[in-house]
Amino acid sequence: MGRLFGTDGVRGIVNKELTPDFALRLALAIGTYFGEGSKILVGRDVRLGGEIIQRAVEAGLLASGCKVYEAGLITTPGLQYNVRYKDYDGGVMITASHNPPQYNGIKVIGPDGIEIPRKDEEVIEEIYFEQKHRLISWSKAGLEVKKEPTPIEDYVKAIIDRVDAEKIRAKNFKVLVDPANSVGALTTTRVARLLGAKVYSLNGHLDSYFPGRPPEPTVENLAETARVVPILGVDFGIAHDADGDRAIIIDEKGNIYWGDRTAALLTRFLAEKHPDLPKRVFTAVSSSILVEEYLKQYGIEVRWTKVGSPVIARHIVEEGALCGFEENGGFMYPLLVPVRDGAMTLALMLEMLASWNKKPSELYDELPKYYPVKTKVPMPRSKALKVVEKVKELYKNHRMVTIDGVKVFGEDYWFLVRPSGTEPLLRIMVEAKDKEKAEELARQLVKIAEETVKEN
Repeated sequence: MGRLFGTDGVRGIVNKELTPDFALRLALAIGTYFGEGSKILVGRDVRLGGEIIQRAVEAGLLASGCKVYEAGLITTPGLQYNVRYKDYDGGVMITASHNPPQYNGIKVIGPDGIEIPRKDEEVIEEIYFEQKHRLISWSKAGLEVKKEPTPIEDYVKAIIDRVDAEKIRAKNFKVLVDPANSVGALTTTRVARLLGAKVYSLNGHLDSYFPGRPPEPTVENLAETARVVPILGVDFGIAHDADGDRAIIIDEKGNIYWGDRTAALLTRFLAEKHPDLPKRVFTAVSSSILVEEYLKQYGIEVRWTKVGSPVIARHIVEEGALCGFEENGGFMYPLLVPVRDGAMTLALMLEMLASWNKKPSELYDELPKYYPVKTKVPMPRSKALKVVEKVKELYKNHRMVTIDGVKVFGEDYWFLVRPSGTEPLLRIMVEAKDKEKAEELARQLVKIAEETVKEN
């Protein structure tokens, strides 16, 4: 049986891999999985082909007997909130998250607001490939798509209700929001304004071509945004991907921080805010060991997981935690929905700054300093797995985590070697307290990878 779902949903180039015919047939499988009579909420970001794919998905869901409601243009966490708290049986989000403009995708949300687990994706794939989908009879085909009346308003209000709004408003913060010309403009700017902040917007108009910058909020893509932050004199900047679930913070000086840095600070803050919650956090092996080094002094346990936000979310639900996060900017707050949520991250960031009465740069300066190096080596997954085994053997006397590739912990350094979940690549991430050491380690690991491929 083939695979459709990647690390987070189904993605492809519009009208190439992701055609209306494919979307319709996949939606028939999704509708069959949820069952006749299920109440399903559908939303999309601003991406090209969104309207095409949405109509095809809605047709497939209706044909399988689902009751379909539209949320319209909305962020992924906004849709997930509405699914969780408004008695929906599931949801479908039309998005390709951080991918380039030619891509779109389909993400399936469970009744708890979290992306469905891998075993359920396999059920949908089986229905799709074996054509086991069910069609309702003509006599039941009078279904129509209805509107969810206030999805964004209700989601924004829920965020405001989960922070100390009065404390935040008293500070009169100034914030720059960069929503990448997509749906974060409909939520994050509104949250900031309702919390009393003066809001500046960059790349704030909706545009499917993403003219301001590529939608992935990386250091390279946010260079212009970072230059603007100190010029405007704002307290900090926040940048999203196309569906608004990631949030990268830029301090008042224009320094850009990966999500694990911000998450380390927010985790400590949440331990103070919620002393009744378990003092643990879940994060993927791709996050820096600085989070462990920083949080252990506050008695907070860090538990490592496989890469993928749905994996982290399930751990939070099953075991309890203050939060969960990824280094790419995905922060998960379980007292709203335990999923990546850019607008909720903004609200918590404002509350933390208001509570601790410090500038962002002062807080980030408290974190351990590591120099990151990221690289990749093209190769098929079968060879990437052999490289992982070689690295395990070479570093067998070190502490390591092997749940997703191999993460090795050294003295003042760490690295992760893992096959990509979406491309024929071996990914290598290295961090060390000495910049030259980080670069040398990365070179060594690339050499090991290349030699291992030649041997096999």
